[in-house]
Amino acid sequence: MPSATVTSKGQITIPIQVRTALGLKAGDRVDFVEIEAGQFAIKPRTASIRDLEGCIPKLDYVPTIEEMDEAIQDAAAENYLASTSTGQTRPVSPKGEAA
Repeated sequence: MPSATVTSKGQITIPIQVRTALGLKAGDRVDFVEIEAGQFAIKPRTASIRDLEGCIPKLDYVPTIEEMDEAIQDAAAENYLASTSTGQTRPVSPKGEAA
């Protein structure tokens, strides 16, 4: 069973076996969850949605639904063409049926 020693500053080094099992790396945070009186479990802290703030740049304007739909269609078409070996497609009717 892995163990650790508490330093004079109240710190411990989590043994490598435990870090590996929990998927922890330097800088990760953990929570200590009391499972019963005097017994705790260590759980990796999952990221908060708030941690993602600022990852996507803010636009200077608010796009319309039509602009978003067009961008999605363009991206889907690019992805489809990139996934085909020849880059050629079969015509598709407005109902989604191959012509």
